[in-house]
Amino acid sequence: MKVVMIGAGYVGLTTGACLAELGHSVTCVDTDAARIKALAAGATPIYEPGLDDLIRKNRDGGRLDFSADTKGPASRADAIFLAVGTPAGANGDIDLSYIEAAARQIAPVMKPNTVVVVKSTVVVGTCRRLREVIAEKRLGLDFSVASNPEFLREGSAIEDFLHPDRIVIGADDRRAAALLEELYAPLTRRQTPVLVTNTANAELIKYASNAFLALKIGFINDVADLCEQVGGEIEAVARGMGLDRRIGTSFLSPGPGFGGSCFPKDTRAFVATGRKHRARQSLVETLVAKNETRKSSLARRVVAELGDRARGARVAVLGLAFKANTDDVRESPALSIIPLLQQAGLSVRAHDPQAEANAARHLSGVEMHDCLYAAAQDADAVVILTEWEDYRALDLKRLAKAMSGSLLIDYRNLFTAQKIALHGLRYVSLGKSASPKAAGAVVSKASKRPELATAAPNHL
Repeated sequence: MKVVMIGAGYVGLTTGACLAELGHSVTCVDTDAARIKALAAGATPIYEPGLDDLIRKNRDGGRLDFSADTKGPASRADAIFLAVGTPAGANGDIDLSYIEAAARQIAPVMKPNTVVVVKSTVVVGTCRRLREVIAEKRLGLDFSVASNPEFLREGSAIEDFLHPDRIVIGADDRRAAALLEELYAPLTRRQTPVLVTNTANAELIKYASNAFLALKIGFINDVADLCEQVGGEIEAVARGMGLDRRIGTSFLSPGPGFGGSCFPKDTRAFVATGRKHRARQSLVETLVAKNETRKSSLARRVVAELGDRARGARVAVLGLAFKANTDDVRESPALSIIPLLQQAGLSVRAHDPQAEANAARHLSGVEMHDCLYAAAQDADAVVILTEWEDYRALDLKRLAKAMSGSLLIDYRNLFTAQKIALHGLRYVSLGKSASPKAAGAVVSKASKRPELATAAPNHL
């Protein structure tokens, strides 16, 4: 099948490469000529495990190519996927101008019976709107518009595409449903569940799914806070919950709040949709607010743990991406927490295996290091914000030796207090009691950083 993917961003590029892997002929189109030139030359503009190899394999096999021209590829396509940006608006709603512009661009060249497939995450009613937009440009053209929401997790997107939990097809006519069923036949032959429904339901399924998963994250963060106050241990509580098949273990790990391109934007859009249609999503409204306040509260906690030596202290932040195995820093907790630490008078160094360059565009006054131990050199505290395997495999002896202080704050619960204590470090994590403060050694090893003895905190 001939497929055109409008938009060579994260979703479009990954989906296009995976559709080519299924045997389809795919052309990824993007208005960014420099991006298309780089892709044609073999450079991948995003970090996603396995994507480089998948693109190279299918480009060399003649199933995947790239173009800055929309009209030629679109005129020959059986299916045209729209995977362009839908940025957030001021009130949480989303901006549909880019996807409507894409629809207007392809309308004059579409052949009869073409199916336009919306891959971008869009609010309910968008497919109906795009059908109107195209019809205004091509009176009498026989075509279809379908919804095919993506459920790709950054860091495991290829696995998610090739071995999905389900495929959702939103179609308001049989032709669109049949084309997408044929497109995904290599997956459905492996018994992948397929839900065929109308476009409105498919659009709602995407938002409702992400809102529910985000609610699980918010809920377990609240439970972790309670554990800290009553002597509980969040790992045991989460495991006990997750063994119930109705709940499951996924998304039950406490952390510094959710980030990325999906959950923050999608929950706000879901809230805005509820308000617009007079069916307020009160749980999600509360979640959105609490997710933001969590970042500031965890920044305040760093300052509080440093105590009266906070102002002027050196802090090494490990992890700038919103999650591991990606270079995406959109809505990353680090981008909120680091400026708050700086406002409190702390000096911040940082490390991330993949996201330093992207984060540097949003942060100022942060000393970036390619080596995590260099970032921790003479640090009074180390704060872990992303669950990279590099950090899980830390050489704690080397880390303790590099640091001037002894405070390790782990906002991803990668370690146990017992393991950290063996190296003379004080461990603070989420959902359990912190290890006790040692008298006279709360933060710094005085022989290394005597200037901190008279410093005073600047509270957030």
